[in-house]
Amino acid sequence: MRSQLMGKLEHFGDRPAVIHRGVTHSYRDLAGEIRRVEERLAADGVRPHDVVVLNADFSFRSIAALLALYRNRNIVVPVVTFTETTLATVTESCHPRHLLKPDGDDGRGGLTIEAMSGSADGAADAYRPLIEAGAAGLVLLSSGSTGAPKAILHNLDSLVEEKVGTGTRVGAKAPNILMFLLFDHIGGINSLLGVVKVGGTAVVPERRTPDEICSLVETYGIRLLPTSPTFLNLILIGGYHEKFDLGSLRLITYGTEPMPEELLRRVHTALPRIRLLQTFGTSETGISTTTSESSSSTYFKISDENVSYRIVDGELQLKSRTQFMGYLNYPSDSLTEDGWFRTGDLVEENADGYLKVRGRAKEIINVGGEKVLPLELESLLLGSPLIDDCVVYGRPNSITGQSVCVDIKASGPLSRAEARKHVHAFLDGKVEPFKIPTKVQVVEELSVSERFKKRRILP
Repeated sequence: MRSQLMGKLEHFGDRPAVIHRGVTHSYRDLAGEIRRVEERLAADGVRPHDVVVLNADFSFRSIAALLALYRNRNIVVPVVTFTETTLATVTESCHPRHLLKPDGDDGRGGLTIEAMSGSADGAADAYRPLIEAGAAGLVLLSSGSTGAPKAILHNLDSLVEEKVGTGTRVGAKAPNILMFLLFDHIGGINSLLGVVKVGGTAVVPERRTPDEICSLVETYGIRLLPTSPTFLNLILIGGYHEKFDLGSLRLITYGTEPMPEELLRRVHTALPRIRLLQTFGTSETGISTTTSESSSSTYFKISDENVSYRIVDGELQLKSRTQFMGYLNYPSDSLTEDGWFRTGDLVEENADGYLKVRGRAKEIINVGGEKVLPLELESLLLGSPLIDDCVVYGRPNSITGQSVCVDIKASGPLSRAEARKHVHAFLDGKVEPFKIPTKVQVVEELSVSERFKKRRILP
């Protein structure tokens, strides 16, 4: 597959592969840059199956570096931003030997390689199957919203083979795809491999802000935008879909967090000509091919022949060909005895086999023994003309165990007392009394992660 990958890139020739900072790089350029990185790896003593931290976000050089490390059979740990916790996790659990910065400035062509103290021997049992198979590895770090992030080990050969394939037929003009999801996210890796598969063009943003993203859509005629529900709402709130021409967009895929029904209605109303597709995946099992019931429906099917699913006690469980090999720093208790991955997502299935995510099991609020799912309340509250966005969460309560709370971003001036009165009146008769929030706060902005997911306070 390694030689086939280069053959595919060279076959696409002068097709644009990456647009970054206004500069267009062809597939021939990309193949040449991969070879240049490979020469540097050899010169700096980066051997097959050495663990290499790739400190970068999407760029022409970072894409070439990732593919060069794959061809060199390295175990790659992509990290966009180092925090103290991330650095500790990578050092202690991944045992890296090299740190590679594709856009560094060391006087050697914008590529910096620094030594680190680790080696594959530090995680010999975890890495041994990759070494014995002669395969490259990929370690993804979870978002780490609670505690240290999980270090999730994948067979990179399997991911590339599954997502890129071996065909090289050049057909009609391939799409321009915006690299919205981060370089160290399973969705970002999936987007990149999807671009290479079809000979498309990866358009790399400098900033992931609504105005920047919408400007790039207008400038480069983007046809596919992978994003999140939270980011789509930011576009609507700011009116950026009206400030920029988004007419080139044919498909918006959304994932990383559940989509509230009311928000989907808003998006579909604002962008009626664009097909909306709900994606589903996890860092552990990869991104599944899905089919939405319609652009206005939050029901979807997992239509991927390489992915199986089942529902156990309301929780979605997956098994895929690109399933992870295990955690480097956590017990693999998210796997059942028969090898199914527990996603933690609570779903319902309709008569036609379409699934709907109801929320995360860990987000359930227990009010005196009654269960409250935040997504249900958030979707209802977004139906209020006074509310732009909101996040529902639980807080300890000495009488009921937990109480329901909500933070609101109002669409106009609204005091805390007015917000509380409005929320209670708006939800009255729509939900059971125990689900109505007892604490309502008005905030300027909701807290959002760098992956554009709402930061929710867990019970």
